Amino acid sequence: MLTRLFLAVAFAVFSITPASAGDRAPGKVTVVFDHPLPNVPGKSMKVVLVEYEPGGASPSHTHPKSAFIYATVLEGAVRSSVNGSPEKVYKVGEHFVEEPGSFHGVSANASDTEPARLKAVFILDSNEKELVTPANK
Repeated sequence: MLTRLFLAVAFAVFSITPASAGDRAPGKVTVVFDHPLPNVPGKSMKVVLVEYEPGGASPSHTHPKSAFIYATVLEGAVRSSVNGSPEKVYKVGEHFVEEPGSFHGVSANASDTEPARLKAVFILDSNEKELVTPANK
C-alpha cells in the first residue's frame, strides 16, 4: 500500500509540473490500478487516470523504456503528439499508443472550455518506480 501511495505521489509530481506547459493548468494524475502480471514474470500493469481542466496540459515527457502504453480518452478531447508525429486530437472512445522509449511531446486538453480525461494503461517492468520523466530533467 505504501508503494502504491509513493508511486501515485511521484507520478503526479513528475507528470504535472507546468515547466513546458507554459501557463496552462497542469493535469491531475491518479494511479487507479497496479498489479503484477501473473503469466509474465517481472512485468506489471499500471493504470492511471489523467484529468485536465479546460486548457490544461502536461509538460513534454518520456516514460520508462520498458513501458508500452495504451491510452483511451474518457471525456472531452485530448491533443497529443508522440515521437514528433503531427499533433492529433483524440475524442471520447479514441485511443493512441506509446511504444517503449517514446517521447510524448504534447499532451493537452484540446478545449479551453470543457474538461478532459484519459485512462493510460502501462505494461512495464515491475521494478519501475517512476512512470514519467519530464523532458527538461
